[in-house]
Amino acid sequence: MNTVKTVRELRAAVARARNEGKRIGFVPTMGNLHSGHAALVTKAAQRVDFVVASIFVNPLQFGAGEDLDKYPRTLAADQETLLQAGCHLLFAPTVEEMYPDGMTGQTRVSVPQLSEGLCGASRPGHFEGVATVVNKLFNMVQPDLAIFGEKDFQQLAVIRALVHDLNLPIQIIGEPTVRAADGLALSSRNGFLSEEQRAIAPELYRSLSQIAKAIEQGERDYPKLLSAQKQQLEGVGFRPDYLEIRQAISLRPATADDRDLVILVAAFLGTTRLIDNLHLNLDAAVQTAKSKD
Repeated sequence: MNTVKTVRELRAAVARARNEGKRIGFVPTMGNLHSGHAALVTKAAQRVDFVVASIFVNPLQFGAGEDLDKYPRTLAADQETLLQAGCHLLFAPTVEEMYPDGMTGQTRVSVPQLSEGLCGASRPGHFEGVATVVNKLFNMVQPDLAIFGEKDFQQLAVIRALVHDLNLPIQIIGEPTVRAADGLALSSRNGFLSEEQRAIAPELYRSLSQIAKAIEQGERDYPKLLSAQKQQLEGVGFRPDYLEIRQAISLRPATADDRDLVILVAAFLGTTRLIDNLHLNLDAAVQTAKSKD
């Protein structure tokens, strides 16, 4: 695996792979990689001939008071993780390489509606920063496909819309969330949790699972269901930011008639903000239940 730091080197390496007839896959990351990231790279390696990953902690998507400065930078360990997962080329640019004219006058990419509410409400400008840097990276790499984790469900929806609306010839693939044995979604921010907080953290996924089970059993009073689970989370030490049931494609608030749902949560445990989600397709659940009869 080679590591390059400039757009010029990146494009030259990708061009060589293209000239050899190889299909290009891309996995953008912010580094501090765990097995969830490795799964994205492994999936890409199964589908294409040449896998490019990027590591860039993007200042444009961090708001005031967020953890940009303390976000872990672990390049040497990340390089080993990527190598073992099947990556061929790592692009690890500086802020100056990505934003050579600074960020104040940087052209921004905005994806309306899908960027609003949920994390977009509590992190103003976050998804504009994500959409902008991902669009820049797509233009630099020009991959055939790109893979993102479904843990960041709203982000994945934003990126799918960006690719569709801007007619980018890139296939976007969502990879299921990788979880620890106790159910906690793997995240770079889990490293900020104390030992006591880490023991509490799996309650986030348990709440999602309890909501999903109640819906599968016919519960449709969503406000009552969400209120009960928020109280449960608060009772074990979480400070919920949001807990919502949305329509999975549009991310509009779900109604009792919707069949393709996603339950999304963001909550603080101490100063660490954790997110998770659970996708629930009621029609698929019914088919699965019938097949077991």
